[in-house]
Amino acid sequence: MKKKKVITIKDIAKEANVSPTTVSNVIHGNYQHVSMETVKKIQRLIEEKGYIPNMLARSLVKRNSKIVGVINCLIPTERGSFIQDPFHTAFLGGVEKELSRRGYFIMLRTVNKKDELITLLRTWNLEGVIMTGVFEDEFYSALKTAEIPVVLIDSYVDDESFIKVGLEDFKGGYLATKYLIDRGHENIVFVSPKIKPKGVLEERFKGYKKALEEHNIPFRRENVYEHGTRIDECISLGRELSKRKDITAIFATADIMAAGIMSGLIEKGVRIPDDISIVGFDDLEISLLTTPRLTTVHQDVEMKGIIFARMLIDYIEGIPLENKKVILPVRMVERESVRVLKKR
Repeated sequence: MKKKKVITIKDIAKEANVSPTTVSNVIHGNYQHVSMETVKKIQRLIEEKGYIPNMLARSLVKRNSKIVGVINCLIPTERGSFIQDPFHTAFLGGVEKELSRRGYFIMLRTVNKKDELITLLRTWNLEGVIMTGVFEDEFYSALKTAEIPVVLIDSYVDDESFIKVGLEDFKGGYLATKYLIDRGHENIVFVSPKIKPKGVLEERFKGYKKALEEHNIPFRRENVYEHGTRIDECISLGRELSKRKDITAIFATADIMAAGIMSGLIEKGVRIPDDISIVGFDDLEISLLTTPRLTTVHQDVEMKGIIFARMLIDYIEGIPLENKKVILPVRMVERESVRVLKKR
């Protein structure tokens, strides 16, 4: 099969009988020293020949790459790509949708060390950066030196120099736990990834404890499971929890964790919700695929991505932001994974 010839600026210049510099000026919108007749001729040839400008070359000329970096520092690369997580897939769908609408491009990258992040910020001519979760750690200190706009997703770092979009995490943890308590459950397990200070999981954990406290239910440390989020890890945890004959309910801080735990429980003969009830968090599509379907805390993950991208692009383009911090709402979605023991 014959390889298609790549059209270059020199090809357009030769066809238009002008210099490559003139073609470059037209591509970059510099018409001051070019007649409108020549501009139209070059533009027509670009369209006819299917010439695609080199974005890197354009960025070096204009310092305007139209590229936004979405950088993950939460999920290590040894666990696989972070976009395998259904939450991040839905979130990135929203980001990409808005960036595409505004004429921008997306670059995905996972960094495990501060030096990797610094190298990335220095090497690539990014318009802005979206970071998935930042704590007061080495990544935060690196971002403080960035000379481009930074948007933080789900971060409780108290720094007004960043744009932030978050969630009613405390309320979500409270609602999920209260929902179970209102249906007669008292011995409730809390499952989440590692809980770090000033993070979303800590806020959901605080909401869980607050609901217990309000209903005079003692907090039990043995009911807190900090665990990995991979499906196989969550299935394994479900098998482990099947041995707990004293618990009646589980609150998992992510739907993907809840689904895995359900699979492990069912494998061991535990009936859901007859033997153990379970509530998730996020209301992703996977919550409709479990058997029974999962009761969960809803957040609009795709809209979160759209809002993130919209705020960042507005900021890049000099459009004033009414507020650099946005908190999105949560609500309970009732399905079939919770049994009513008794009404409070």
